[in-house]
Amino acid sequence: MDCKTLQQRYIDACKRHGILPYKSIIFMGSMKSSQNETCILEFSLDHLKDCDFLPLYELFMDIDDSLIYEVDIYNKTLCSMNGGYLLSLLRALNKKLRAVHLNDLSLERGFLRDLLKRGLTCKELNLRSSYLRQLNVTGSYLQLQTLNLDFNTSLTSFQESCFSCMPILKHLSVCATRVSNLWTTGAALSKLPSLTELRFQNCLCCNNTGPCPKSSAQRTQDNNWNGYYDDLYTRASSRHNLLLNQPHSYSEEMLQDTSVIEDPSFSENSHWPREHFLEDYEVDAPNYYEALSFPDSLSNALHNFDLLINNAFPLGMLSTDDGDFSASSIYSSQAQSLDVSEKRKYLTHHPSPICFEKHYRDYIIASLPQLQVLDNLPVNDTDKESAKFRILKCFEYLPYRRKKKESVVSILKYRETNGSQTSSRKQKTSCLHVRSPQYHCRSLGAARVGASAWPSLHPLSTSGCVFGDENKSFRPRQFEYHPSDAGLMAFGTLDGEVVVVNHENAKIFSYIPSLGAMNSVLGLCWLKKYPSKLIAGSDNGSLRLYDVQHWQAAVTGRNFNANGFAFDDFDQLTSVHVNATDDLFIASGYSKNVALYDINTGKCLNMFSDMHQQHINVVKFSNHSPSVFATSSFDRDVKMWDLRQGPSQPCFKATSGHGNVMVCFSPDDLYLLVSAVDNEVKQLSAIDGRLLLDFDIASTGSSQNYTRSYYLNGRDYIISGSCDENVVRICCAQTGRRLRDISLEGRGSGASMFVQSLRGDPFRDFNMSILAAYMRPSSNSEIIKVNLLASSDSSSDPSDDETYLPSFGMGG
Repeated sequence: MDCKTLQQRYIDACKRHGILPYKSIIFMGSMKSSQNETCILEFSLDHLKDCDFLPLYELFMDIDDSLIYEVDIYNKTLCSMNGGYLLSLLRALNKKLRAVHLNDLSLERGFLRDLLKRGLTCKELNLRSSYLRQLNVTGSYLQLQTLNLDFNTSLTSFQESCFSCMPILKHLSVCATRVSNLWTTGAALSKLPSLTELRFQNCLCCNNTGPCPKSSAQRTQDNNWNGYYDDLYTRASSRHNLLLNQPHSYSEEMLQDTSVIEDPSFSENSHWPREHFLEDYEVDAPNYYEALSFPDSLSNALHNFDLLINNAFPLGMLSTDDGDFSASSIYSSQAQSLDVSEKRKYLTHHPSPICFEKHYRDYIIASLPQLQVLDNLPVNDTDKESAKFRILKCFEYLPYRRKKKESVVSILKYRETNGSQTSSRKQKTSCLHVRSPQYHCRSLGAARVGASAWPSLHPLSTSGCVFGDENKSFRPRQFEYHPSDAGLMAFGTLDGEVVVVNHENAKIFSYIPSLGAMNSVLGLCWLKKYPSKLIAGSDNGSLRLYDVQHWQAAVTGRNFNANGFAFDDFDQLTSVHVNATDDLFIASGYSKNVALYDINTGKCLNMFSDMHQQHINVVKFSNHSPSVFATSSFDRDVKMWDLRQGPSQPCFKATSGHGNVMVCFSPDDLYLLVSAVDNEVKQLSAIDGRLLLDFDIASTGSSQNYTRSYYLNGRDYIISGSCDENVVRICCAQTGRRLRDISLEGRGSGASMFVQSLRGDPFRDFNMSILAAYMRPSSNSEIIKVNLLASSDSSSDPSDDETYLPSFGMGG
């Protein structure tokens, strides 16, 4: 069937259905074949309506048997056709479908969900600005070679198998998204064996993937690229994260969606995603941006940020200028309303947050050895060798410095045979390791941690049945694992309650209501010799000792009026800790003083005054010596004290670059782990305070980014998280190398989270819990259990089994 016949059949179909022919169908040129002339059909979705469906459907069904060589689908303005109809049109084209451009297209959420679930036969797919939150792709994309996901500003991560159905995908662009995790991103992209071009940011002069001629020419003149990138990314990270991590008293969309600034090419009817708090895991509902309120100084900061970008290197990296760019300057002036229609311009190089991760380029190149172009810059053999070296130096490939992955089966077999299959030399070396009681346990842990980049994250239920309330909901503020019962955890709430929960089955074990004097519970500490007892301290200074077994009955209402033992108040309390022998505990807070209490008598034995120049946020006893404790203060000092020497002079003092948020001892008391503001995490010698290891975590530039760090299980690894970020970092405590980052993603659109507190599970290797708070104030905090030894179960959306199909009952 030639093109003229096809056009005539379409006109006849329009007459039968009583509608005017759709004008946006263009038969482009002709292509000579051996016997006939073929042509390309360009089809615009602009102003397409439901009444156009039936004639177009008949036309597209006939195209398969016609001389049409291929069909390109695109849109520039609004399309009002039902999403189900549009999907049927796309699939009717079958193998003749070449390119589909659905960028900035406002359609129902079911449309994108079904598109990803069932697949397409096209070679090029453009889903720019399509409101995706998760890329859950299960459909067939066997012919897809180019995928554009730019400006999906709610897309935060890739699922484990999201690219498994794209075996020949060569070009991928993911600019201006919120993808940030190196580990999950690298693991997901490794499923693309044919991927040669990748972008998480674009060169200033390049609109598509591929090597930029300017960047390539400049590169031949400079052989110091890795050092250049390291310096540039470090400086850029502070400025970029400054915009992303400010308090959300103003529009969160504006702060986190750096693409919504200006684009003169956009029409007045352009649609932009506005984040709603929807419990939808895949697609955000489209909506319009209303007038946004900006502080004057934030607008100026964004302008300066744009200037930095415009003056950047051809690749589009940020300037290395060290200009004044402080958090306080951003929020110093009053908010004013800006005209969004005048301020819609994409920032020049559209970086996704992953671009500001330290060693991002090296990590991606090492993860994807087949890559030829990254961010419009060619990747050559020198880059690959340099990336391998940098990855070995800065990242822990497997736990305990394992060089290669081992299967659990082979480890168990080796344990049973005790290495008898090996040669004598290898057997002798292995036997040395076998003598270590942790050898096989660590081997199994390393194998399981390395099995997946997506660990299991499971929110712990913080609601339950207590007397008088069948489903009471709690607002956790602090938590501690039980020191001897592997199943129990205590958490204090913002309402002054203390709840002991079995975190394995989410059942409430004991409930202690607020007794009127308690406010937010900020300090919790279990006693070791008396494991049913704990001390709770609140921010109003109230301190009590509870026996949780006496409060078990409160769940059912019996003995509900039992009281805890009260100590003298400590005003503005922030921290409590019990010593190794359970006879003393100390308290600190928003003062320069530390109080020492006798647990047996309830008396305050001493008030040590002026131990620091500013308030003492956290105080910790050592794990084994009952008289030794450490204090961390916002005066930047960490001090070690010994009660036997008196409080007049510390054993030693160590100074940080920023105010110290907390300090803790390693389980064997050999080290001190010190966490200062904005990701300054260091390990000191507990003997003399010498600096042993700087974990070199990238800062954000925020003076409010309070960082907390703990040892994970034992002293092999540490975990660190900050209150302005949604990521927990796991680092080797011996080398400082990064093992893994865990990103937190809240339920629903706009549900950004940050790390409020965290603890390693003392009984389970590579397990921890994170107290995560939402950015929006109306949401409760969540305790999230993390198991690095288990892969996350990809829970299906309830609507996954539904197919998004049109209703053919609608008239023409």
